[in-house]
Amino acid sequence: MQLPSRAFDSPASIGEALAVGSEVSQTLVRLVAINYAARGTNLYTFATLHGAPLAAAEPGAHITLHLPNGLERQYSLIRCDESKRTYQVAVKLDAASRGGSAFVHKDLRVGDEIPVKGPENHFPLHLNAPYTVFVAGGIGITPIWCMIQKLEALGRPYELHFASRTRAEAAFLNEIAATGKVSFHFDDEQGGRVLDVGLILQAAPRDAHVYCCGPAPMLRAFEAATKDWPEDQIHVEYFMPKEERATDGGFVVALNRSKKEFRVPKGKTILEVLEEAGISVPASCEQGVCGTCETRVVSGIPDHRDSILTPKERAENKTMFICCSGSKSDRLVLDL
Repeated sequence: MQLPSRAFDSPASIGEALAVGSEVSQTLVRLVAINYAARGTNLYTFATLHGAPLAAAEPGAHITLHLPNGLERQYSLIRCDESKRTYQVAVKLDAASRGGSAFVHKDLRVGDEIPVKGPENHFPLHLNAPYTVFVAGGIGITPIWCMIQKLEALGRPYELHFASRTRAEAAFLNEIAATGKVSFHFDDEQGGRVLDVGLILQAAPRDAHVYCCGPAPMLRAFEAATKDWPEDQIHVEYFMPKEERATDGGFVVALNRSKKEFRVPKGKTILEVLEEAGISVPASCEQGVCGTCETRVVSGIPDHRDSILTPKERAENKTMFICCSGSKSDRLVLDL
């Protein structure tokens, strides 16, 4: 059922939302379809207005929805159809929603217009891998299903291990089954036993690229099972932070371009201190999972707490995510 278009302007106006995060392109889009995907999960299709071009996206990318209730939420793209100028995402209603998924499920209507930022990609697919192994749990299938569609189109070899608490909660079940390259695991049909990620990785070819997206216990099991693998073959995406934010404080953050300095006290993050001082920095999730606040480090040693950088990237200390990371040195100089 098509409802009249609503262009939201409260509590944050579209103009204000479009001004945030200028380093990443933003587009005003209209919600054109809502479809059922699985129990508790809907598909949302957004189209650009008046035939405007759509920013290209590769598998693993996500977009940020600037919701009318003032929240920003990141969702992995299921597909990005440049010919139809549409983005499609899957949103699972979280029982512990902080206002994002609950608003999308209960308040967004076909015809609504909202700003969208992106796409951005911290979980890219390596097309030149000799073999690819995917491990997905629950709604974590979303970016991986996008990757599978790409590999299917290219005829590249892969296998998928997809776990869900129940069959009814597994999105894209029939489409994925049709590939013939998937092993399903439903906890309730296994007496509550969870997927044995370690066993999967033991059987995987050692030259394979391995990907995992799912709940925190699955991701921890995956990282434990791949601790001896080459770093460039391991790919993980977190929907929730894997570490607590750094709020020990006790250091000075200096801004190299504006020549301003601030002391970060205990209980505050760098981002919070800068925002209180009126310094505008693009930010969204404030948990180190979306990548919006990535900032170049000029000098000093960050205390990395994000869920994005690889161990190698952390050791290089070229960038950091100031929404959640702190400093191990008394002085930290940022390119701001």
